[in-house]
Amino acid sequence: MSSPQNILYDPQGIAYCGTPPTTDTIVSSWNFDPPLLIALGVFAYCIFNYTKSPVCGWSAFALAVLIFVSPLCSLSSALFSARVVHHVILIAAIAPLIIKSFPQLRIPLNIPSAFLFALHMIVLWIWHAPMPYVWALSTVGGYWFMQATLFLTAAGLWYAIFQHGKGTSIMLLLGTVAQMGLLGALIVFAPEALYSVHEGTTIPWGLTQIEDQQLAGLIMWLPAILPYFIFAMTTGWDYLREDQPA
Repeated sequence: MSSPQNILYDPQGIAYCGTPPTTDTIVSSWNFDPPLLIALGVFAYCIFNYTKSPVCGWSAFALAVLIFVSPLCSLSSALFSARVVHHVILIAAIAPLIIKSFPQLRIPLNIPSAFLFALHMIVLWIWHAPMPYVWALSTVGGYWFMQATLFLTAAGLWYAIFQHGKGTSIMLLLGTVAQMGLLGALIVFAPEALYSVHEGTTIPWGLTQIEDQQLAGLIMWLPAILPYFIFAMTTGWDYLREDQPA
């Protein structure tokens, strides 16, 4: 039987994270791409010299290594559910940690928070549409364009959340919970497999393509919204306590 990579890719069409691994090859599927390691080195230098919160900075660095260097990068070529985990870590963990690490980046901007929210939502939904998603996994340029736009728009959203008052922050957070939950539900209940790039690559992992897609939707529907929901509830609680008389 043909290997998953022979089913999907020709030598010119391999995505950045490599050909989809199997259970036998995943352990050795680390990504030591020199430009990536240089970029991580620059990031580490910035943490050493400029961060205001080393804990947040090094947490973001560790998560960046997890999604770009560790075998999770390769696994995301095989499983759509792993790709969703990758995206969630990028937009819901790394982005806010970097904004927290470097408060000097939070310069005043006359950009409406509603615009930043809408921009991130549009970008997130576009990259989970079948055609853009397949293109991003099939070309190196498309892959990094997807990563950059997801990260930058997420950072813009978290910038708005941290900059504005508690009321606005709660609305932005709950709006994000709602739109991510809706996207996850649409993926879960899709009547057919949406992403041809994962055809055959899920088999070594004991999943059909539609099962992997449903798992991805569930991850986005429930665990992915927890950072936003928890932060919204914490912010709301602080807001209520401030309103209480001394």
